[in-house]
Amino acid sequence: MKTPLNWAGNAIARYLSKRSRAYAPPSTSTPELLARSLRVADVLLVEGDTRISGVIKYLTQSTWSHAALYVGNVTEATGNDPPVLLEADLVEGVRLVPLSAYASMHTRICRPVALSEEASREVVRTALNRLGHTYDLKNVIDLARYLIPTPPVPARWRRQMLFFGSGDPTRAICSTLIAQSFQSIQYPILPHVERIKALRRDGKHRFREILRFRHHSLFTPRDFDISPFFAIVKPRIEAGFNYRTLEWAPDQDPPAQ
Repeated sequence: MKTPLNWAGNAIARYLSKRSRAYAPPSTSTPELLARSLRVADVLLVEGDTRISGVIKYLTQSTWSHAALYVGNVTEATGNDPPVLLEADLVEGVRLVPLSAYASMHTRICRPVALSEEASREVVRTALNRLGHTYDLKNVIDLARYLIPTPPVPARWRRQMLFFGSGDPTRAICSTLIAQSFQSIQYPILPHVERIKALRRDGKHRFREILRFRHHSLFTPRDFDISPFFAIVKPRIEAGFNYRTLEWAPDQDPPAQ
C-alpha cells in the first residue's frame, strides 16, 4: 500500500512530466533521418518541453534537458518505429522508447569517439541491465525543488541544486544511467584532469595527465555536448546536405542588404 508520501511524490512527478505550453522547441530532424544517422551507444540529447525540462535547462544553463542512449532494436520488434532508445523517466523509470517519441523535438547526437563495436555493445548491455528500474518518489522535498521554474539562486550554485537530497529522483532526470554505462568500460566523459610532474631519464621534468572519474551522479545532459571525447553528429548533414538543392517558397526573396 502506498503511503501519503508515495502518493504526493507520484502526484508531483506526474505534474512535472506534463508538457509546458510556454515553450515549444523547434524540430531539427525526423525519425527517418535519426534512424539513418544513429549508431549503437550514441547519446541523443533532447531539448524537452515538459515542466521539469525548463527547470533542468535553467539549473544547468544549457539547451539540453534530457538524454537517451541508442541501443538499437534489442526487442526485435516489427514495424517502422521499434523502441530503440533507452531512457530514465521520472514516472515510468528506465524504459525503451521509439524514435518517434522525440520526432518534434530539438535533438543532438553525441557519438563516443574511437569506441569499438564490442565496447559499444558492452555500454548497451550495462544500461539494459537497469531496464525496468523505477525511482523512489516518496522523497517529496527532493521533487519539490523542481516546482519552481527559475529558483532565485546565483548561477554558480544552480547546478548543485540538482544533487541536493537523497538523489533518487535526481537520477531519474539526469544522465546518471548513461554516464555509469560509459564509465563501466572506462570511457571518459568529463573526467577530472591532474597534471603530475615526472622525472625523465635525461634528468628533465615533464608533466603527465592523469584522469580521475567524476561520480556518475554528477553528470547532466550538457556534459555529453561539451565533452571533448564525443563528436557531434547532425543528421541532415550526414544525409548529404547541399544548399543548392533546397526549394524555397516562390514568393520568398533574400533579405535586403
